[in-house]
Amino acid sequence: MTDEELPLEQVVRAAEFRYRVRAFLHHTEEIGRRWGLTPQRYLLLLAIKGAPDGKECLTVTEVAERLVLSPNSVTELCARAEEAGLLLREASTDDHRVVYLRLTEEGERRLRGALLEIEDYRAEALDAFAALSESFRVATAR
Repeated sequence: MTDEELPLEQVVRAAEFRYRVRAFLHHTEEIGRRWGLTPQRYLLLLAIKGAPDGKECLTVTEVAERLVLSPNSVTELCARAEEAGLLLREASTDDHRVVYLRLTEEGERRLRGALLEIEDYRAEALDAFAALSESFRVATAR
């Protein structure tokens, strides 16, 4: 498909999707701030609490991977979050070289509050993604 063949309808949907994603990110940042979380801390707490294995803890290396940041940046971010009372470090019982990051009660409270407040915006973003996916599915089926 050349540039000239790209249907305007797809461009409009892609632009709408990008708008909705950016609006979602903006709203999550604003809501996070209301809960006393910088955008980076919100993402940090979310990554740790939402660990893929369900253990609600991650290592610095795992957080760096999930947030697509360098381990040094994550170490600094974690140190500031720990100073703010939002997370704590726990040595692994299996390997004392490994340290896990876990949310404190205060970190849990703030993340929970922000996530509950963000739910409507998350639903809008999912709807936009579904509409874009359907648009591209229909266009490629032609």
